[in-house]
Order: sequence, then C-alpha cells, then structure tokens
Amino acid sequence: MGEEFDYAESFQQLDYAALKADLTALMTDSKSWWPADYGHYGPFMIRMAWHAAGTYRVTDGRGGSSSGQQRFEPLNSWPDNGNLDKARRLLWPLKQKYGKNISWADLFILAGNVAIESMGGPIFGFAGGRKDVFASEGDTFWGAEELWVNEGAQTRISEDMPELEGPLAAIQMGLIYVNPEGPGGDPNPLLSARDMKATFLRMAMNSEETVALTAGGHAFGKSHGAKPAPHFKAPSSESVHMQGLGWMTDSEEIGLGHITTSGIEGAWSNNPTKWTGDYLRLLFKYDYELTESPAGAKQWQPVNPAPEDMAPDARDPNKRVPTMMTTADMALKMDPEFREIALRFREDQSALDDAFARAWFKLTHRDMGPRVRYLGPEVPEETLIWQDPVPEGTAPSDADAAAFKDAVLSSGLTIGELVKTAWASASSYRRSDHRGGANGARIALAPQKDWPVNEPGAAEQGPGQAQRTARRHVAGRCDRAGRIGCGREGRARCRPRRFGAVPRRSRRCDAGVDRCRELRVDGAAGRWLPQLPEDASSGEDRGAVARQGVAARPVRAGDDRAGRWPARARRELRRRARGRPHRA
Repeated sequence: MGEEFDYAESFQQLDYAALKADLTALMTDSKSWWPADYGHYGPFMIRMAWHAAGTYRVTDGRGGSSSGQQRFEPLNSWPDNGNLDKARRLLWPLKQKYGKNISWADLFILAGNVAIESMGGPIFGFAGGRKDVFASEGDTFWGAEELWVNEGAQTRISEDMPELEGPLAAIQMGLIYVNPEGPGGDPNPLLSARDMKATFLRMAMNSEETVALTAGGHAFGKSHGAKPAPHFKAPSSESVHMQGLGWMTDSEEIGLGHITTSGIEGAWSNNPTKWTGDYLRLLFKYDYELTESPAGAKQWQPVNPAPEDMAPDARDPNKRVPTMMTTADMALKMDPEFREIALRFREDQSALDDAFARAWFKLTHRDMGPRVRYLGPEVPEETLIWQDPVPEGTAPSDADAAAFKDAVLSSGLTIGELVKTAWASASSYRRSDHRGGANGARIALAPQKDWPVNEPGAAEQGPGQAQRTARRHVAGRCDRAGRIGCGREGRARCRPRRFGAVPRRSRRCDAGVDRCRELRVDGAAGRWLPQLPEDASSGEDRGAVARQGVAARPVRAGDDRAGRWPARARRELRRRARGRPHRA
C-alpha cells in the first residue's frame, strides 16, 4: 500500500466491535464447500491462529504471527498447516469488508480469540498492530527442505543429535512443534515428552504453559485421518488454478467428513465445541491402547469407553464415536513432570482457565515486541514479565545534562570507550521481535555486562564511571556518552556540522536486575543462549536452557551492511530501542 501507509493509524479506524460480531457469526455459518465439524468453525480457527503464532522462536526472534507469513511458502505447504488455506478462505469476505483497517496477521489471531470466546473459553486479551508483509520473508532459516515430515524427514533430536539444530524449534521439517505420532513416528510418550519440552522451550514456554496450551487447545475440535492420503497435494504442488486451495479431496467425500490432514482421526473430548475439563478427565479416566487411524497414523484409543464419554460424529450429531489421544497427549499422562501439572489442572479448573488464557496470550503476542506497539480496546492492563517492562523515563534538566556532559568529557574515558559502550548498548536490538536495544540499560547488568564481546571490565567502566558523576539513568547515559564522544571526535576533526551538537536528551529508563535475563553466553561453547527470567511467577522456564545453542552472535538490525553502520542506521537503531515502531 505504499511507504506512506500507516497501519497503526488505519487500525484505529477499525469498527472493532462489528468485526468481532462478524467473526462470531462466521463460526457457525457452515459452508457446503468445507462444512464445519460439529457445525462450528471455532476449532479450525484456533488451529489456524495457533499455527500462525507457533513458529516463533526465542533463539533469533524469528517466526510468529506478526507479519502474516502463514499465507506464503514454505509455511503454506507445510504438512502441519494442511487445509488451513480453507480457514483463510473463510476469512476472505471479512478481509474484503474491513480492508486495510485489519491486517491478515491481526485477523488470524483475532479469529482464534473469538473462536475460543464463542465456545466459552477464557481469553486474557488481544492487541492489534501486526503489519502484513506481501511476500515470503526469505531471511528465516526453517531447516533443510529436502523432505517433509510426511516424507520421512529426519527428526532433529535423537541419540545422534541430542539437541535441536541451531535456532530451529520444530522437531521435524514441516511441523510447528512435535510429531503427534511420536518422535519420527515412534509412539513413545516419554520420548514425545522430551521433544515437547525442547520445542516449547525454544518457543518461550515452560512446562506448565506447555500443559496448559495442550489441554486447552485439545479441548476443542478433532484431528483428520479418515482416509489414506497418498495423493493429497500441498497448495504449491497443485495446478495454477488450484494454488489457493490445495489438499483437495472429492466434494462428496468432504461432505461426508472423509478428510485427511494429520492422518490422525478423532476428537479428544466428548464435547469438542465447549470449554470443559473433559480432555483431562478422559485422559486420566481410561487406559489407552495403541491403534491406527484409517489413514494409517498411530494413535491411542480408550479401552471400553462409556457411551456418555464418546464424541459426536463431526457430520452427524446423532452418531457417537470413540475419542482418541495422540502420543503427544499421552506424554502428559506418562511424563512425571507433565503428569503432576496435568493432575493439578484436572482438579482445579480455574487454574487451567487462568494458565491457558495467559499462555495463549503469550503464544500469540510475544513476537510483537514492547507493549507500546499494542493497539486496540482489548489490550490487557496487566504488564507481564515476558514483555520486558521498563519504567517510564524522564528527561533531565538542562543543568543535569550540562553537568553530565562536562563529567564525561573530563572523565578520562577515551572516544573509543564512550562510543563502544553506546554501540554495545544499542546493538543488541533485533528487528525480528523488537527485543534488546538500549532502553533498559541491560548492558550494565547480567548477563550482558559479562558477555565477552562487551569486554566486561571496559564495558562496565563507561556507564559505571558516568553513574558516579551524574543523576541520570544508565540507559540514557550509555547512549548520550557515546554521542558526546562522537561530538568530541567531530570537533577534533573539524566536523562540527555532523557531530558538533548533541541531539535532544533521552527519556530512556533502567530495567531492574530481574528484567535483564534475555540472553546469556555459554563461555565454553562460545554460543549465545536464550536466558529466561528466574521469577517463577513470570511463566518463563528456568530449566535446561543452558544446552540450547543458538546463533553465534546476537542478531543486529542492519547486519546486511557487513559492519558498516552509517549515522542514519545508528539513529534508527537508537529510535527502535526506545520502543517506537520501526519505519518502513
């Protein structure tokens, strides 16, 4: 829509209540070309929203829902996203109606929220502000694409490979999280639990959030594996006139519910369009035996289920069929850590309600960046620790600014020390999920102050000495000291036009010590590692993070400049780090 288009301004003009009403009506408006299971599209929309957001990974901040990437290849043709092109097509009339006031990226997540609400489920809130891209983002490595998961792609954790590869989060190519049949198709619940913990950790979720999301998501809908599917084609493999509607089957078969997506067949709950505790109740009530779906996928079925615990048929509500569980579901019952959490949620529905609502909000919003980017009437008032809260900064007086400048110039610090401190403070920013940067002054606190690249002694000297000579926040001091250094360098080289005047004063503020655990370095291996807060109430994971290797250095905006950072790029970096939306 052109560089002049301001999506934030356009979103503010959206008739939000009308859109939610239209989405609610859509949930039960079943279409003949793709009938709604149980007469309700809610579970379908939840899956679409989950898979749009679930590609996010903490290692490099890439993936997630913030740009609507699910519409494009390769995600559009991942086996795990099978038939989601139909969900997006159901939304198309609403996208046409509301146009530029709602992005596809926001519409995906809002549709998932409305779906949960329409079936009585809990919602923590919704924030808009996800700006669409209009082509596949080619800067994200999803893994080798020689084979998909349904073609025998190698699992990424095994005896030969005890850790997930690089920044990747999914267990096999073409999956969002784990293989529901078990690692590489092996129906071993304990190994599936291992995979779940590894993949959800890479996606910023701890074990409690993993159980809450699984139990909450599988409270709704069903899996599809009613027919063998050797010839189903992904959208990109179809002929041109079918590109937008892949994974097609015969219309009569669709009407009968003979659909295959994951290959697993059946509902998890006897009430698949209502928010209840039936998923966990059934999981622990029955013994389960390993069976195969009509499509040949491995799944688990309850032994001698009671008639009232059977699910309605997706097309005929008068017919009852057995429920099922996947190997990943059985992991919640078999793994000791998962089992303890799941039993607690089974006994305390209100705890599950709260945990699921918060985990769903985190799943769908973590890649958006700071709360200042959130838009809309349903933005929660509560600030969560994973949002990296930083207190509101205040500008210093003219006298304080002048005193600080004099103190820096007379401190004995070299130009290199001043500029390096400012640069290191700001350059941790990453555009992928708008984390890092100068605001919060995390360079003055662990773990950043101990990163070898920050030369711990020297990096601490710059802000440390300045702190003793001025009543200002470290966050602003790091940046301002660097600019003062540039100004001194400019005068020395007789370039006052570019460096002679120091820009306006900063309003950055400091983060507390407990807010500064985003990344850390494994000194022995020389790898950047995700570091999650230790506060148990944060909903972040403390365990096993030390073995999760990621990129060899932090992602920096402008890395494609091969180290050349002109003044304009530095200004843009500092502006982004203050939490402002980036310019197009």
